[in-house]
Amino acid sequence: MRETELKEENRMSYNFDTPVNRKGTGSLKWDVADNELPMWVADMDFRTAPEIQKAIENRSAHGVFGYSVVPEEWYQAYMGWWKERHGMNMERDWLIFCTGVVPAISSIVRKLTTPAEKVLIQTPVYNIFFNSIENNGRQVLECPLRYDKGEYDIDFAQLEQALSDPQVTLMLLCNPHNPVGKIWDQETLARIGELCWKHHVIVVSDEIHCDLTDPGYSYMPFASVSDICRDNSITCIAPTKAFNLAGLQTAAVMIPNSMLRHKVWRGLNTDEVAEPNDFAVPAAVAAFTKGAGWLDALRVYLYENKTLVRDFIEKEIPKIRVVPSQATYLLWLDCSELGCDAAEIASFIRKETGLYLSDGDQYGGNGAAFLRMNIACPRATVEEGLSRLRQGILAYEQR
Repeated sequence: MRETELKEENRMSYNFDTPVNRKGTGSLKWDVADNELPMWVADMDFRTAPEIQKAIENRSAHGVFGYSVVPEEWYQAYMGWWKERHGMNMERDWLIFCTGVVPAISSIVRKLTTPAEKVLIQTPVYNIFFNSIENNGRQVLECPLRYDKGEYDIDFAQLEQALSDPQVTLMLLCNPHNPVGKIWDQETLARIGELCWKHHVIVVSDEIHCDLTDPGYSYMPFASVSDICRDNSITCIAPTKAFNLAGLQTAAVMIPNSMLRHKVWRGLNTDEVAEPNDFAVPAAVAAFTKGAGWLDALRVYLYENKTLVRDFIEKEIPKIRVVPSQATYLLWLDCSELGCDAAEIASFIRKETGLYLSDGDQYGGNGAAFLRMNIACPRATVEEGLSRLRQGILAYEQR
């Protein structure tokens, strides 16, 4: 059977159209007013893969929830997934369990830098990077991405100048990049790696969105690009974004360099974020050993949602432009033609229509002219969100 036919078969096996009522479940995303439609924070409104649900149910049925260890099957699940899906041969000893990518990044910042040193980020970027740096008494050094003709890339002359600052000791890389949805290619990652090596800057690569690529696209693990990238990097990975498992607190840190790995291992254990809860391991193992079919069906569905949004906005809200992307379920909406700050627009739209989007200010760089929209929800919800967006923009222009 051809690959396209397999994907179509997988798609028909899972139902992403049925809404799931998340009100009253303690959901961060859905703890909003009754008339509001949240399309902001990056979690999905889909039930996770049935295979993962079954693994959690089996663990729950045991009824005893004591202290947990990280078994061999957890290591094998990560190694097998990255080899099969991403062409990377991990070694078992490179992996360390962690309760989440954000706790890992914050711990790494504390362990590998000293107060007042600078950590470089390429903005606009995941807003919590700022928290992980500033809350630990370090300085944020923004190196904005270049935005030209509606697309983002890297100004390498500017990047090298920033990296040459002797106070910069760490760079947080987002691969694929949130919020712009960019998959960095091999050549780009290699140049980043070479520059960081030249200027003695360690790379921490956040690759949590790596499995959420559009059909026909794949990402390149930073550590797989070259010996330099491998030996001078720390990679944070997890099944949580792709399989909607953020609440289970399950992730991994992958570090080929033994000296770096020891330091990070000490930091994670000192910060007490290196031990799993009873559901963290079986959920991750099920995701990486049994979840491929569900994930591929999801990727098709998300791509169709993206296409719907792009077509609608181009036709109905021409003053907004959707930035081209190849990964994540987050769309970056350029509102610069409206001539005002996106935080103001986001607040107005929420008040006027109940549609709750993320304003771009918090992502740094040129984010003040952008909104971020989460389209990982049933198609009817996306359609409702687009209707509210059109209504809100029309009202904003007529105010």
